[in-house]
Amino acid sequence: RRAPGTGGDVSRILMVLPSIAKVNDQSNNLIVRGGNPIENDFYVDNIEIPNINHFPQQGASGGPIGFLNVDFIQDVTFYSGGFSVLYGDRLSSIMDITFREGNSSEVDGQLDLNFSGFGGVAEGPLFGGKGSWLFSARRSYLDFVVDVLDVGSTVAPTYGDIQGKLVYDIDANNKLILLGVFADDHNAPDRETGEENAMAYYGNQDLYQSTVGLNWRSIWGKKGYSNTSIAYTSNMYREDWYETSTGIHGIRNRTREQALKFRNVNRFRLNRKNTVEFGVEAKHVIENYDNWYAETTNDIGNPVPAITIKDEITGSKIGGFLNYVAKPFSRLTTTMGVRVDYFSYNNNTVVSPRFALSFQVTRKTSINASAGIYYQNLPLLLLAQNESNKNLKDAEAIHYVVGIDHLLTENTKLSLEVYQKNYKSFPMDPSQPGLFIIDKSYFGNYGAFEDNGEALSRGVEIMIQKKLAKDFYGLVSASYFRSRYKGLDGVWRDRDFDNRVTFSIQGGYKPNNKWEFSARWIFAGGVPYTPFDLEKSKQYHRAVYDEKRINQVRYPDYHSMNIRFDRRFNFSSSNVVLYLSVWNVYNRKNVANYYWNDKEQVQDEVYQWGLLPIIGIEYEF
Repeated sequence: RRAPGTGGDVSRILMVLPSIAKVNDQSNNLIVRGGNPIENDFYVDNIEIPNINHFPQQGASGGPIGFLNVDFIQDVTFYSGGFSVLYGDRLSSIMDITFREGNSSEVDGQLDLNFSGFGGVAEGPLFGGKGSWLFSARRSYLDFVVDVLDVGSTVAPTYGDIQGKLVYDIDANNKLILLGVFADDHNAPDRETGEENAMAYYGNQDLYQSTVGLNWRSIWGKKGYSNTSIAYTSNMYREDWYETSTGIHGIRNRTREQALKFRNVNRFRLNRKNTVEFGVEAKHVIENYDNWYAETTNDIGNPVPAITIKDEITGSKIGGFLNYVAKPFSRLTTTMGVRVDYFSYNNNTVVSPRFALSFQVTRKTSINASAGIYYQNLPLLLLAQNESNKNLKDAEAIHYVVGIDHLLTENTKLSLEVYQKNYKSFPMDPSQPGLFIIDKSYFGNYGAFEDNGEALSRGVEIMIQKKLAKDFYGLVSASYFRSRYKGLDGVWRDRDFDNRVTFSIQGGYKPNNKWEFSARWIFAGGVPYTPFDLEKSKQYHRAVYDEKRINQVRYPDYHSMNIRFDRRFNFSSSNVVLYLSVWNVYNRKNVANYYWNDKEQVQDEVYQWGLLPIIGIEYEF
């Protein structure tokens, strides 16, 4: 509740951090230190969940709103760079989440109702108190919201999710955790809705995501512990999209992605000064495609033939890692590790050495540094479009991070970090040599790629965080960064998510256990975009971009304030919480994007969320 304007979405909650760029209210894409949405991964209780969002972007990690229930979350560790060899196959960030356990002594419940949807949580004991269960279900009714309020869109998708966690305590040192999450999403805008909302395509969309897994946690006395999990993930996409301006059927997507996964992580303390971490991971993927993309023109107006992808792709990923943590003296901690990963589909093997250190200068001040090499397999949807794509290298990033932490007071910490990321081996489209394909939100209708794309991100971040003490808490963060790429034409350009400057301030006041007020204000510099080629757009009756001015113009700066009021009523065996959350309090007209209005033959704009009040009630029993 301390993060207004987030809608109970863990990704949006983290967007106050200086390492995350601000892109669009309608999306919770994590753009971490100049990266893009494909570069992030998520774990819940040692089980990988590739995307934690409704209406997921295929091949990436983003979406409009998250489906993990934040009332389940006990702890979140977010690694924005320089993370250890325990995690692989990602270039930018890792979000490692721990779900809390259910109440092992009695049955409790919660009901939640607001303008966007309704849901409930239930929990209780299991196996005579040797375990617990935790379960939630939610369903949206956004169609009511967009009919009543002007929120900048009349698109009314529906979505729901179910998630649960069962825990069984085998003995004092061994525990089994069964985790399950499921999300289903449906959207069917007609042509009229597509025209009203400046959508390039309208049609039908049905998406299903599920992950179920079992994790065994074992404690080895006082020396260490292990987490071992096996999990199954299935994602299904059933989509038909029609061009809004012509009504022509443009995209047919019938995809099923499946993965069977094993993960083992161990930590063992050799002695007071030396610790080792080691483990293995294995994943078998099966992806079925029955997709068709109509003949069209690409972003710069060149003709693209129709593409049919009807194939089953299988492959195995195997990885192993070893980490050595040494504390040669009380103030210095060093970490050295190496990770090896193999992917059978393209027969690629990569080795990732990583290093980190932390030096405690004083009781209040520490200096931290890390460096490492990171690799990531490209989305299979891209690789499947041409047989030659099997020969592409894995994308690579080298991280360099230096920072300082200083305690200003017992409850307030100042953090300052400087970083640089050198990217290489990104896929590039020879027919569009000036574009950085991997930053786009759509991975269809390409073909054969080259793997010599380069990019560079560097920046400085500062954050002051005050934990809740007495009645006030807050966080202030700012960053300045540059994120650029080199096209096949040899020209360096700004990447699509290059805000350059971000600033956030968030805080709350809690005078007692009945009232709480919180607010968040975010500012972000406008991201770059490519203006339209007016003559070609008129000629082709669709958006055609000026290839001589790629990402040379910027959107207006973004800023918005969100507030929230909570009032709690405590009864003998239950509680009621009433809340009012207001997004974009002063109704700032933040531009989401410019589009080609073919009816008027001019450039037009689409705005992000307008003023949006949300009234809700929670009943806890």
